[in-house]
Amino acid sequence: MSTTQDQLWILVADDELAHRSLVRQWLLRCGYQVFEAGDGVVAVETVRREKPALVLMDLRMPGMDGIAALRNIRSFDRTVPVIMLTAFGSIQSAVEAVKLGAYDYLQKPVDLEVLKQAVTSALDYGTLLRQEPAAQQGEPFSGLIWKSPQMAEILDTVSRVAPSTASVLITGESGTGKEMIADAIHRLSTRAAKPCIKVNCAALHEQLLESELFGHERGAFTGAADLRKGRFELADGGTLLLDEIGDMAPTTQAKILRVLQSGTFERLGGTTTLKTDVRVIAATNHDLKQAIEQGKFRSDLFFRLSVVPIHLPPLRERREEIPALADHFLKRFAAKNQRPIASISTEAMHALIRHCWPGNVRELENVIERAVILAPGDQLTPEILPVSVRGGQFSRTDTAQPLTVLEQIERDAIIQAMLACQGNRTKAAEHLGMSRRSLYNKLKVYGIGD
Repeated sequence: MSTTQDQLWILVADDELAHRSLVRQWLLRCGYQVFEAGDGVVAVETVRREKPALVLMDLRMPGMDGIAALRNIRSFDRTVPVIMLTAFGSIQSAVEAVKLGAYDYLQKPVDLEVLKQAVTSALDYGTLLRQEPAAQQGEPFSGLIWKSPQMAEILDTVSRVAPSTASVLITGESGTGKEMIADAIHRLSTRAAKPCIKVNCAALHEQLLESELFGHERGAFTGAADLRKGRFELADGGTLLLDEIGDMAPTTQAKILRVLQSGTFERLGGTTTLKTDVRVIAATNHDLKQAIEQGKFRSDLFFRLSVVPIHLPPLRERREEIPALADHFLKRFAAKNQRPIASISTEAMHALIRHCWPGNVRELENVIERAVILAPGDQLTPEILPVSVRGGQFSRTDTAQPLTVLEQIERDAIIQAMLACQGNRTKAAEHLGMSRRSLYNKLKVYGIGD
């Protein structure tokens, strides 16, 4: 798409006609071309079909709200900037929107001067994103950075399971990238042209979650003023990600099991049996086998969901990916915040590699964003990093027994090799003149990178 202003198309998605018309007229006067959508479903399909340069989207819309539409858009396009507009502003919804990849968040009625600045900045950011080869739309592993053998094996599994209809259970600690793996499975599947809809099972209490999943009839409960389609209906023909499924109530688990077995369900308050053809992907940071033993999770649902299990290792077990991930986040946030940050110093990178990252990739992303904002020069240096990161040690625990002089020398040599090779265990083993298996054993004995 040409970068001249008069050829840039912007999508305005808002169910409030008066406000949508106001924004449309203002954009036209500014020289932009405009698409319109009155709900989230139309917005998602417009982005998929027309590929606008920017999306201005209301948070609350019928059928599919702005958060759900944003999740859906991000499942197939990570380059189009999205600015959320809402009269129902809150810290919680703002944080959720930003976490999902919204570029900005503005309250209605919107100040047109503020909107002008946000639109200009978002369009510039979108241009930069489209210039990055790794972010090109349509690549199945867009946005994923990997260097480790573990991740290469996982992505091989993703490539093989995606074209099937099998349910997939993705496990791993919070922040390891479970949602991105789900997105990749959808993009590689035969359902890629249909929606990939996501539900956070931990974010809603039981009745609201069931309403989100199955929909409800008018009058089904207090506040149900209109008929509403659920995510199983909206995802028909596509993919449904049940995130944090380990937090789902037992009664809801039983209803999910029925859908998986029969492909049928009823809306809350309804008597008509509806059919749906949905590929279900579930994700959790809980140990579901332990939850089964504790009576908190159904074993029959577990076996239905985990036809193909995929476990994502924590970042501390794949440290060789930290430099590439950190550099990727640096470029993204430098562009987004218009900061002239070009690199990460060797000392800062060593600190990043040493840190144990309890929050995994998400924590690393947040640390880099903060550092980009605070950095006084054109390089990220150790003093810009949080104390918990720059003061971290490669070993989180002391070894059980005091080390001999020779053992201490060997341990120090291994740490130096790991730092020099930026956490890449294969290269460190070669550098030390030992086998990869021997190095793994030494790392475990000395508590390095544990």
